[in-house]
Amino acid sequence: QVQLVESGGGLVQAGGSLRLSCAASGLTFSSYAMGWFRQAPGKEREQVAAIRWSGFSTYVIDSVKGRFTISRDNAKNTVYLQMNSLKPEDTAVYYCAAALRYFGAPPRLDRRTIDYWGQGTQVTVSS
Repeated sequence: QVQLVESGGGLVQAGGSLRLSCAASGLTFSSYAMGWFRQAPGKEREQVAAIRWSGFSTYVIDSVKGRFTISRDNAKNTVYLQMNSLKPEDTAVYYCAAALRYFGAPPRLDRRTIDYWGQGTQVTVSS
């Protein structure tokens, strides 16, 4: 049984930092591209960041570039999202995702071809 378990969300003031973790089990972690998506109330789920299996190629959306960093530790079956200089517009539920398929270089994930999702963790940034 595959499980992706996120942790590290919470309430933070604007300008603060959080580090999200996603621990994976039940799959060959190093075979999957991993990513983080987020969904704010009333909005569609959007990709935030992605990382290839090797960890050497990463992608982040323009609105978080320079503030968010995605990384992974294949020995620990864990992917991370370091979020700095948080803004109120970053408020959302953040979801971890695993996919065998990714697109382009740097890699992008498509939510329609995600193989596994985590349950989500709430991130709230107050102004």
